[in-house]
Amino acid sequence: MPSLSCEPLRHGAPEERARQATPGRRLDGSVIRHLDFFKELDDSALDDIAGAARPERIPRGEALFRQGEPPHALFIVLSGRFKAIQVTPEGRQVVVRLAGPGDLIGHVSVFAEKPYPATPTAATESIALMWSPRTFIALMARHPPLSLAVVRNMGRFIEEAHTRLRESSTERVERRIAHAVLRLAQQAGHRVDGGVEISFPMTRQDLALMTGATLHTVSRVLSAWEQQGVVGGGRQHLVLRDPQALARIAEEC
Repeated sequence: MPSLSCEPLRHGAPEERARQATPGRRLDGSVIRHLDFFKELDDSALDDIAGAARPERIPRGEALFRQGEPPHALFIVLSGRFKAIQVTPEGRQVVVRLAGPGDLIGHVSVFAEKPYPATPTAATESIALMWSPRTFIALMARHPPLSLAVVRNMGRFIEEAHTRLRESSTERVERRIAHAVLRLAQQAGHRVDGGVEISFPMTRQDLALMTGATLHTVSRVLSAWEQQGVVGGGRQHLVLRDPQALARIAEEC
């Protein structure tokens, strides 16, 4: 992956500054100030954190790292989307996480000193900021609010993992798919004419891997919802036409 970064950049939108960065130029805190992850940090801390990062542009379909590799870095998504896929010992693929702007990636392996458990692949052209483990831990020591942000991020990740585990263990497949689509809408949805569009390339196979369902089942459920006017879209495009109806499906007993 080509490095984008390390004189400060202070003009234009955060994403554009990162895109225009070139080797030898240094990022300043304005690049990350818009991310909720850093909302408790002051300008001085943001400058320190961003200045220590190395931006990476990741083309669609390319991986940040591979499952099983030793943890050499941790990342935060600056723009774009990532899909983390884990291959089980039986060879089955599972989508274990979706990550967007402000989400940490690879940090659990860094802190636990264990191999990366999954392969995060860019679902769209994306930009991530990278720190070495030693650098990021030193930043956490200098800036306690950064440590708190990491803890909150991990707490949210654990809560989501517990929710998905409960759903896969106790809920019928239609409810699992409904919950997955609603989470996608919450993470990457925006209002358009006629509903809420999910700005995340998502195939029916991806939904199957996320919910533990078969591709046939996901296709059958989505086709039925399309006929009922609950969802719409194409092969990698999903629009919630009736979010309330989908919420009722997700919560019905």
